[in-house]
Order: sequence, then structure tokens, then C-alpha cells
Amino acid sequence: MAAARGIPWQERFADKVASAVEAVSVVRPGQRVFVGSGAAEPQDLVEALSARTSIRDTEIVHILTLGVAMYAEAKFDEHFRHNAYFIGPNVRNAISEGRADYTPIFLSEIPALFRSGRVVIDVALIQVSPPDEHGYCSYGVSTDIVKSAAESARYVIAEVNSTMPRALGDCFIHVRDIDRLVASDRPILEAPQGEPDELARRIGKHVANLIEDGATLQLGIGTIPDSVLHYLDDFKDLGIHTEMFSDGVIPLVEKGIVTNARKTLHKGKIVASFVMGSRKLYDFLDNNPLVEFHPTEYTNDPFIIAQNEKMISINAAIEVDLTGQVCADSLGELFYSGIGGQVDFVRGAARSEGGKPIIALPSTAKNETISRIVPHLKQGAGVVTSRGDVHYVVTEYGAAYLHGKSIRERAMALIEVAHPKFRPWLLAEAKMRNMVYADQIEMPFRIATYPEDMEQTLELRDSGTVFMRPLKLTDEPKLREFFYKLSPESVHYRFFRMIKAMPHEQLQELLRIDYEADMAVVVLEDRSESAAVLGIAHYLKDPRTNFAESAFLVRDDWQGKGLGKALMNALVDAARRNGIAGFTADVLRANDRMLGVFHHSGYQVESRLSQGVYNLKIPFVRKLEAQ
Repeated sequence: MAAARGIPWQERFADKVASAVEAVSVVRPGQRVFVGSGAAEPQDLVEALSARTSIRDTEIVHILTLGVAMYAEAKFDEHFRHNAYFIGPNVRNAISEGRADYTPIFLSEIPALFRSGRVVIDVALIQVSPPDEHGYCSYGVSTDIVKSAAESARYVIAEVNSTMPRALGDCFIHVRDIDRLVASDRPILEAPQGEPDELARRIGKHVANLIEDGATLQLGIGTIPDSVLHYLDDFKDLGIHTEMFSDGVIPLVEKGIVTNARKTLHKGKIVASFVMGSRKLYDFLDNNPLVEFHPTEYTNDPFIIAQNEKMISINAAIEVDLTGQVCADSLGELFYSGIGGQVDFVRGAARSEGGKPIIALPSTAKNETISRIVPHLKQGAGVVTSRGDVHYVVTEYGAAYLHGKSIRERAMALIEVAHPKFRPWLLAEAKMRNMVYADQIEMPFRIATYPEDMEQTLELRDSGTVFMRPLKLTDEPKLREFFYKLSPESVHYRFFRMIKAMPHEQLQELLRIDYEADMAVVVLEDRSESAAVLGIAHYLKDPRTNFAESAFLVRDDWQGKGLGKALMNALVDAARRNGIAGFTADVLRANDRMLGVFHHSGYQVESRLSQGVYNLKIPFVRKLEAQ
């Protein structure tokens, strides 16, 4: 074969070379034709086939393609009928008008349709790179379901494109398995991505907060996945195992952030099944051993995905109801896209050690006139990811964790990440359907967003790190557990009396905050959803004096580790930012630790002892300033 290296492939395989028109002339009425995916759509072959008006009743099957789908136009109804395994913009009208079909199916399971013969592929139209000296062509930018279709088809026609990158991995077909070769030098279809807007960036930041060093990511295409990439600069040794990716991964590779060094499957490799992006991305892939392409029956197999520890899947949704059901393929009765790989990766990430399946979406649509967190899905809407599969739902207002939660807890968590102007409506709907407590309070938001800038990781002396953030309405179960871990002495110090139970009615009073005049901060073991509360600090402003009554409570086994001081500093910062002049507090004479927190706060403390209780007043004036 060495002598063949200098011979053009057209000469080496001259007996298989044909024009596009000659090649597609083999298609007969009643046959099923597969078209290559995404950016690898064989444009010359599709155009030549669409021009064959002499054939009738030909079925065209494929997933998303980027090119023009002339066969789906109304004037070709007698000649072609399309069946979409994933609906793209180029065939959406045909499907909505009933001139084309949609087959909902997991992307991982489509290849089995072809290989088993349940869906017979008579002719496969694919696009590949030029053959190497051994006669192997790469599927290039799309291996996905193309490989199984080509290997199952009775007749294979390949558009051999000189501009197709030679991708590596399980993504090759030998010329002996191709019946006709059609030369092309048309530019590969591109899907350039714009810069994420502010909304997408806010969502991306909340998603990035759920990622850890050494995690393996599944990323899709669109502004939200791209926005996540903007917040990964401080991470180390991230990996990629995904059905597809776009240009945003390249800077992370160049910066040494995506190294794949800590992957537990295909260590050192980016694994994908297709890409869509710019020419820069395609050039990055060309003969690049960093990237391995595999078919979707492998990349999207939940059992394969789960072998990646710390697997993070990030998928989009159209709407999510208050029980956690995710609609991702339809707008009510209108079929819009497809199931794709969402469920494959949700289930794979859920079974990964340390994995996190994430559904990300904006809280509203149509210029904030429609909430995408809804009491119930629209009539006709399909459930792509079931309420039992959902773990995280992320909007620009934060992350709601649903897995293992009751319907009441789910509803409250989702209301908290909905747009503030829709929260009263959602809460009223939830109450009407008996999904939440009938007396459930509503957080009286006077500001648009939860103050996420107050979130911080604390380094404690001799105790590692903990996580501090503002209190949330959904913390009620955590506060309940916190209370029952307190000693009778700590309860007495905080409430000045013995309390043996903390039912819902009393807990609600602790949760009635507005992040301005009424503020609470909690310290948790870590950022995880299961993290226990270690301490809480609260203030309530008196509008007559502009001072706020403050109170602190730390779990007994965490006292003396610096939590009180950290809570005091955070609460003071919040109060000063909201224009409060100082704190007041009532502290039992025997509560030395709490008295120490106030007296070592750095502010002048005015105290008066009355019946065993110190009445404290702490103006926000530094001690040196007061002298």
C-alpha cells in the first residue's frame, strides 16, 4: 500500500467513483433512505436525490441536519416523506403540518433499530473524509448514528469531501464497504455560536457551582452550555464525555483546564459522537489524538456514561412542572425537537459515583411574559425526563435539587428558582392542588434576586472548610434536623426557654425573611444538597430605630471553631449594605461564647444587665472610631 500514497483516491478506487446524480439513481420507489447527520449532511447527494422527481413514496430518515431539507417541502409530498428521529428547524414545519413524521426515541437506541432490521435502511447517504493509504475513510464530524446506518444499509453512497476532518476513534469505514464514491470540496456546514447573553451567563454560573475539579462533563450546543464554559477557568483536570460539543471546549483545552487526566473511562481523551461548530473546531479535530469519536450506542449508553466518576450532564428543557416533570421536545401539542440524548445522560450521570444530572433553562419565555416553571405541563406536552429521573433544575435564580424529595419539597424548591413575579401564582396553584402546606408563607421579595454574592466558602481553624449562604425557604427540613441536634442548653440560650419540638408552624417564622429588613445566614457542611446546617444567624430590623435585633445559634459540636465570628461578620455586612445602623441583642448572662462574639466583633458594645440577661446595643461604629 505504500506505493498508493501518492495516487489520488479517485484513481485508486475509480470503479466506485460516480457523480451525485449517477450515484442516487439507484434509489427506487418505496425504499428508505438514510441521510447523514448534523454538519456532515452530504449536501450534493441530498440535492441530487431531491431533484429525482421520477421516484415516488421514498422515506427519508435522519436525526438533526444543518442543511436545506428540500425533500420536506410541500411540492415534494408525492415523492418523499421524512421521518425525524430528532426535529430540526429545516423539517419542523413539515412535521407540524402533518407532511412528515416524528419518532420519539432515545439517541442511544436508534442504532439498534437499524442493526436489528426493525428499520431497514435501503440506501445510506453519508459524508466522509478522503480514504487514507489503507482505504479507510473517517466519518469526520458525525459518527453518531451514521456508523450504524452505514453498516446496516443495503447500499452505501459516500460523498467524499476534501474539507472533512479526519476524526479518530471508532469512526472509520473502509472503501470496500462503500458502493459509490462522490467527490466534493464543498465547505462543511457550520453552526457558529454567539456570545452568551447575561441571562445565559447567570444560568451558567449556577451550573458551574455544581461542578468539581476532576469532573467529566456532557455538554450540548447552545448559549447555556457555552455560558457554563465561561465559568470553568479556575477548575482543574476536567474531562469530556458527551454526545456532542462545540467551539467552547477549545479554549479550555488550550488553557489546560480540560485535560481528561482524572477520567475513570478513556483517561486522557475527549469522547464524543459528533460536533457542530465553526471551521476552527473542525480543524482542531483533524487527526487530533486527544479526541475520540464513538457511535451513540456507546457514548450515550447510560451504563458506559456511569463509568465516568463525577459525571455532570447538562441538558435543556422547554418547561418543568412543579412535580419535576421535564418537557424538552414539544411546545404543548407542537413537536419541536426530540428526546435526543437527554435521558441517556441523565440516567448515566445519576448512576455515576459523584455524578450530577442537571436540567438548565431560563425561568421565563417571550420577554418574561410566560413562566417556564409551571403548575402543570401544557396540554399535549410530552414528558421527556420523568419526575423520578430529575435531580437538579437550574435557572438564572439558582439550583433546585429534587431527587428523593417529596412533592411539597419539590414544589417549594422549583418556586424558589422561578421568576419572582410568577412565584405568588405558582404558590397559589400549589396550595389549590394541596401540594404544599395551606399556610405556607411566601417570601416577600422586594429585590429581584437571591443575594448569591453572599455565598462563600470558609476556612475554619482545625476544621477544614464549610459553606455559608443566605437562608432559603427550602431550608425548612434542614432547620428541623438542625434543631433536633441541639443540646437543651443551646436551645435555652437561643430561645430563653425550653422547647422540645419544632413543628412546621414554628419553623416558618424562622423562614420569613426578605433579604433586606429580615435576613438570615446559615453555615452548611459543604455546598451539597444533603449538607447539614451547622449554624444560623438572623436579624430583624426595627423600622422605628433602624437597629436590627440579632440572634445566633451554632450546633454544639461546632461551637468554639469560629462559626460565630464568621456568622457575625456576614450578618453585619448584610445589615450595613441594607442601611441598618446597628444590632441589638438579648444574651443570657451565662452565655459566655455569644457574649464573646459580640464583644470581639470590632464594634463598640453598649450593655445593660437586667434579671440575668444582657441587653446589648452595637452601633456599626468601629471601636477606634468611637474613641
